[in-house]
Amino acid sequence: MSSTTQLSSESRSQYEAKAYAAASAESPLAPTMIPRRDPGEHDVQIEILFCGICHSDLHTVRNEWSAAMPTVYPCVPGHEIVGRVIKVGSAVTKFKSGDIAAVGCMVDSDGNCAECQASLEQFCSHMTLTYNSPDIHLGGVTYGGYSDSIVVKEHFVLRVPSNLNLARAAPLLCAGITTYSPMRHWGVTEGKKVGVVGLGGLGHMAVKIAHALGAYVIVFTTSPNKKEDALRLGADEVVISRDTDQMNKHKGSFDFILDAVSAEHDINSYIRLLRRDGNMTLVGAPAKPHAVAAFSLIFKRCSLSGSNIGGIAETQEMLDFCGRNNITADVEVIPIQKVNEAYERLLKSDVKYRFSIDMASLKSQ
Repeated sequence: MSSTTQLSSESRSQYEAKAYAAASAESPLAPTMIPRRDPGEHDVQIEILFCGICHSDLHTVRNEWSAAMPTVYPCVPGHEIVGRVIKVGSAVTKFKSGDIAAVGCMVDSDGNCAECQASLEQFCSHMTLTYNSPDIHLGGVTYGGYSDSIVVKEHFVLRVPSNLNLARAAPLLCAGITTYSPMRHWGVTEGKKVGVVGLGGLGHMAVKIAHALGAYVIVFTTSPNKKEDALRLGADEVVISRDTDQMNKHKGSFDFILDAVSAEHDINSYIRLLRRDGNMTLVGAPAKPHAVAAFSLIFKRCSLSGSNIGGIAETQEMLDFCGRNNITADVEVIPIQKVNEAYERLLKSDVKYRFSIDMASLKSQ
């Protein structure tokens, strides 16, 4: 029987953990207690130290993806988790108490399908998300990282390089792997010309990673005041996308473009910038479907694709790569008590470039 359907008596024992949850789509996040399973023989129990805030947390809390992924309440978001191991099961071999560890967007998969066998657990049809997925151990749904602790199967726990600042490393578990994975898949290497559309939480990580991979990096933005910051982050050039002359200068020259914009925009203006066999990958997901001009793809055999985080092995590869290159997110560290304020600021793009919650603040709740 697969791990996603088996419910053992061992895993039913549980404890109570502090957390912040939303009771409905209209409710603010508020303190609560949630059940966590006691660690079984293959589990790792982690005291959560920092948890990043992803835009998908906001979408899920407010049930804005109800058509595809309806939210079950109470909802405890958070899938950019860094913490300290406090207990391991008897069969765990990769971690011990006191280790620094991380958890990203997934906490389980069936382990048997072609996707899992190819280390692409993110595409497993039985993949369990860190929050708002059916909880096969305790019933109900899984609860995320806005909590003081979490218990996760060893395979889905990751090692954090010791040189990385933990508050700044937390967003690597989503923003980092979401941008790293498509670059690796489409062969971004030294000398390749790479475009990054949008300089937000995802975009700023894409710039850092592409730069470290040795690419020539150009940031596309509608905001001239972002030029200085884009260059600081590692961009070689900045193009104001509303300026037709600046855009035309780069026509037919890009090997790869990563589009991290979630608002409605014209992607054809970027597809025209691809060279023969160039690729543009979407990691932003606007609510309204894109209109794609077929000839922009046909005439240069270009491709348009999407990408969804990365598998566990690739996520570890990304963390190790960031450790070697000293890459972390630019964050504003906040206490959990300011999470609702952070959500409102996120809607206004009022953060450079990611919020990271200091979960020690939950102890005083």
